[in-house]
Amino acid sequence: MFVQVIQGQVADAGKLKAALDRWIQELAPGSIGWLGTTAGGTEDGRFIELARFESEDAARRNSNRPEQDQWWAETSKLFIGEATFKDSSDVTVDVTGDPDAAGFVQVIQGRGSDPDRARELLGQGSSEWAAFRPEILATVAVGHEGGAYTMAVYFTSEAEAREGERKEPPPELQAQMDELAALSIGEPEFFDLKRPWLYSRR
Repeated sequence: MFVQVIQGQVADAGKLKAALDRWIQELAPGSIGWLGTTAGGTEDGRFIELARFESEDAARRNSNRPEQDQWWAETSKLFIGEATFKDSSDVTVDVTGDPDAAGFVQVIQGRGSDPDRARELLGQGSSEWAAFRPEILATVAVGHEGGAYTMAVYFTSEAEAREGERKEPPPELQAQMDELAALSIGEPEFFDLKRPWLYSRR
């Protein structure tokens, strides 16, 4: 899988959602290798999008379509300043439910000292995590250069996510969390998407 992370500051998230809705209606049917998109705006005007593709080549070919270029030329005007792009084939997906049914998505961006170990830890205890935090429907972790990462966590609802955060994890999961925290460099940035925009190729 290949993921393109697009982000920036916007004045009117509603206009950006309308642009994405138009992309789904008009451009998605002819898209190349597009699998789905998770996007949304925070209450303080930050926008973030994770567009998933079958491969980097498919994403490149999709970007080169004239209609895609025209759509982006219009949509980019909705950003305050320039939107930034981060592309990656370093993608780890864990699905335990239907992420398209998520009522709340939290996107976390940060940097770690040992991406390989972090990836290994994230791959451990999937069934135990599913039992402990059943409100988590899926996670998509994207690795970037220099140990940076973007992770999207799909929840049934924000209320259930907050309730889950307050639960005391069993010792083995707590140890996993502690080691992940020890690998973190600096403070991560959180994007709380309270009304996530979820699109998938059906």
